[in-house]
Amino acid sequence: MRDAYHEELDSISEGLVDMARLVGSAIGRATTAILDADLKLAEAVIEGDQKVDDLQHELEARAITLLARQQPVATDLRIVVTSLRMSADLERSGDLAQHVAKLARLRFPERAVPHDLHATILEMGQLAQRLMAKAAEVIITKDVDLALQLEQDDDEMDLLHRTLFQHLMDDRWKHGIETAVDVTLLGRYYERYADHAVAVAKRVVYLVTGEHADELQPEMPPVTGAEGA
Repeated sequence: MRDAYHEELDSISEGLVDMARLVGSAIGRATTAILDADLKLAEAVIEGDQKVDDLQHELEARAITLLARQQPVATDLRIVVTSLRMSADLERSGDLAQHVAKLARLRFPERAVPHDLHATILEMGQLAQRLMAKAAEVIITKDVDLALQLEQDDDEMDLLHRTLFQHLMDDRWKHGIETAVDVTLLGRYYERYADHAVAVAKRVVYLVTGEHADELQPEMPPVTGAEGA
């Protein structure tokens, strides 16, 4: 009976990893769709979000069943409750990837992103995908130091987000109001996506330590040689 219980806990963790991988792929493909005006790819991302939703519903059902039947306490209870919160973060990440794809579909056959912002949006999409891949790794490994590093990695996304606004506020902006709105929305989608990846990692920290991530600091390598002088 106890073995079956722990297998069910493991299956919840595996479901979270599956969700993270799906939404990581989704933001990568959505980025390609928005930059290339690829309608077929955009539609695939939009339709594929249903699988993420289904996984979340399945995970929630498993967690609620465990809570009702096993009445877990201490660490096991923390695992179940935290997993429910992570699944919500991952589901929302999938929605944000879908929003990017829907914008690509809305503007097709035109491209929503002007050429001079292509590189910035591409970088935001690639960074979002990397952050979610790292979040998936954190779920698997329960590596607290790696989890804490995600918040530092997210600073790069914040910088890219500010870069977009600098372009929008520049007097030389020549792409019109509609494109400005599109770019503003895209920046927000990627910034929020990154925030959800960080939130997942923070929840893993709480799951492992029982402490909130903001109360801990990542372990830094020792300073040696000339650096320590």
